[in-house]
Amino acid sequence: MTTTIEHPKLQTLHLSDSPSQTTISLEPFNLPASNQRTLGPPHPPNTVIPLALRPTPESTKTLTLDAVTNTIKTLQARDKTFTKHLAKHGTLLFRNLPIHNAHDFSTFAHAFGYKPHEIIGIVVDRPLLAPNVAPANEAPSSVQIYNHNESPQVPHAPEYIFFYNFRAPAKGGETPISSSLELFHRAQREIPEFIDDLAEKGILSTVTYTPEKQYEGSSTLRQAFGKEIDDSDDEETRRGKIEAQIRRYGRGKYTNWQWREDGAVVVTHRLPVIRTQVGTNLPTLFTGLAAYWRRVQANDEARSNVTRQLFGDGSPIPERYLERLAEITDEIRVLHKWEEGDVLVFDNIVAQHGREPWEGKQGERVVLASLWDGESVPGGYGFGEWAQVVQAIDG
Repeated sequence: MTTTIEHPKLQTLHLSDSPSQTTISLEPFNLPASNQRTLGPPHPPNTVIPLALRPTPESTKTLTLDAVTNTIKTLQARDKTFTKHLAKHGTLLFRNLPIHNAHDFSTFAHAFGYKPHEIIGIVVDRPLLAPNVAPANEAPSSVQIYNHNESPQVPHAPEYIFFYNFRAPAKGGETPISSSLELFHRAQREIPEFIDDLAEKGILSTVTYTPEKQYEGSSTLRQAFGKEIDDSDDEETRRGKIEAQIRRYGRGKYTNWQWREDGAVVVTHRLPVIRTQVGTNLPTLFTGLAAYWRRVQANDEARSNVTRQLFGDGSPIPERYLERLAEITDEIRVLHKWEEGDVLVFDNIVAQHGREPWEGKQGERVVLASLWDGESVPGGYGFGEWAQVVQAIDG
């Protein structure tokens, strides 16, 4: 069973007679129903997630990475074709492209013209493999990473996320995909009092950073905030440099921190969960609350203790709200079954992602990630200065 897909108008482009300017044509195609679904309101009718694209048969004759990147650059320069499709569908799948390694993936991602995202306060270990490319997540294969927007626990988040599958496991390891716009629409209809509380209060997100890793695949305090630290720095200097990085969030009194005797720092942010999509002003749930609740229910203390979330006034979030949020997410998500070479691109404001466990060894699933900033940040929705979204201050 497959879904009906709305075909975008992508035409073959001829830029010049120079072979270096060869372009290709991309066509939409259908995926199995478990991997692709028609989105509900507020998305337009017959809008699917993900929108799957591949080269036309004619394009295979000139299918090179240069041809692919020339096509993307031209369409983006002409009318921001892919940015518009991302805003509409939330997620794009590119399949059968000549992307074979981290450097090819980096070249592909750079072609979209976005600005590389600097991660401040990273909570997972992401060593650099190529320009703006790192492993997606190094947590053990048995760990489920539930649907979330990227970096919902800190003020500074990317607008676009690229994932590239270098190696796919035989069973499991799918990437869940769901719409944050649809999640808000359903939650507002089914648990409106929860949405009212989020709009009025936001959340308090408390993240603990320790000198050593808190679980396999997590980051250290120095990885999170210590990029300016030298090995010769004394403790006071180290703390000063870490605090300077925290201040770069630009949230003023809505971000504060406290040092512990063991050398850890606990950072607390008051954040908006409800944000609005640029261009449409549609409200979206930009959050990891369902994932946070799932970790608590699974007794995953190591990960649950790193980030704790309350309403913005310090009161606990009722579990019935979090449980229903997770149930809605289950109802609207699909599981992308990877084929080697696949690239998924997410509009992080309107789409959520995750990671399913898989059978086999850790290295049997290798997915790389690349994070990017857009031209503008999402709009505010709640009440007060704390509800406004800002980018980090340049350091």
